[in-house]
Amino acid sequence: MARQAIPKLLHLPLLTLLIITDVCWDPSPAATADMEPPVKRLGRAERDKTEVFSSRLQPHSRDCDMSVGEWAYDRSYPLYDDRSCPFLSHQLNCQRNGRPDSDYERWRWKPHWCFIPRFNGLDFLGRMRRKRMMLVGDSIMRAQWESLVCMVESVIPADRKLVSSYGPRVAFHAPDFEASIEFVWAPLLVEVREDGGGRRVPHLDSIEENAKHWRGVDLLLFDSAHWWTHSWDFYMEEGRVLKNVNPIIAYEKGLTTWAKWVDTNLDPHKIRVIFRSASASHNGDNGRQCYRAREPLVYTGYSPRAPGQLAVLQEVVKKMSFPVYLLDITKMSALRRDGHPSVYVGASEAHGSGSGGPGWDCSHWCLPGVPDSWNEMLYALLL
Repeated sequence: MARQAIPKLLHLPLLTLLIITDVCWDPSPAATADMEPPVKRLGRAERDKTEVFSSRLQPHSRDCDMSVGEWAYDRSYPLYDDRSCPFLSHQLNCQRNGRPDSDYERWRWKPHWCFIPRFNGLDFLGRMRRKRMMLVGDSIMRAQWESLVCMVESVIPADRKLVSSYGPRVAFHAPDFEASIEFVWAPLLVEVREDGGGRRVPHLDSIEENAKHWRGVDLLLFDSAHWWTHSWDFYMEEGRVLKNVNPIIAYEKGLTTWAKWVDTNLDPHKIRVIFRSASASHNGDNGRQCYRAREPLVYTGYSPRAPGQLAVLQEVVKKMSFPVYLLDITKMSALRRDGHPSVYVGASEAHGSGSGGPGWDCSHWCLPGVPDSWNEMLYALLL
């Protein structure tokens, strides 16, 4: 998809400093069960060798497929210190939660046909001057927001940054740049309402209650995947109750509602839209859990088929009139079984996370970690 420049808009007013509230999610093992190919582990020699970019590689461009590549060990990473960033959720700070190894923080994503520049916080903020950036989705997207804020906050003096919260929205503000990086909770993008019996019901054709937060933003980054694999008693559409709906069919209907809203309400000359694909989970009963995983996996001449949700997302985006960029991180994250919190989650999660055992989490990601690479890919799209 073609991409357009983000124009400068009006000054962003500051909001009152409030406390960030954590958003929790009970992941399902069904989301990426069909994504696990035959794999091998990287050897120590491969991991420690110095990485040098080939002179044939070009900086990222619109024609480069960043989703195809490999994880390269880089001793200069991570991009921030988990001990000094105050915006990390306790359950994602695996070092603070006792994880004994830290190599999972030192892998960067290396596309085969172009390179992704190292993230530069000041340059990023300069490009976002007088702009609002909003990340919309579930708790995986919330983690990406935390990652991005930690990647930029260290270049801003302590008294020149603040966080505000209102309803489903939390925002990091950089007043000197008149810029904000915001997150809005909307895991299905479409609305979820409670019925008379207290049950949460997805309304496949209703979106405005969530979408009202997306107006007036310069850069929108969406995700929606894992929550569609939850067991919903029924759905609503056009005032009708829908039962026994295939989750993939429901996902397509919900995404189509989102696509119609974007096509109808957003101006591609004033706003840029990116949709990030689902990140991989490493759940299930096949033994490929994330516990004690220490290195990325690499495919052995195997090209994994796209999971059903990714194929639906690709088809919906293809039909849109608005030029949405699809940021595919699904396969690259499938290689990072080592990047999950596993048993090193916060105390509040110790009763069980639904990820393979009591207190296990093989769906979310440690920070610093894998979401940092997604944000470097996002940064490359702005260059």
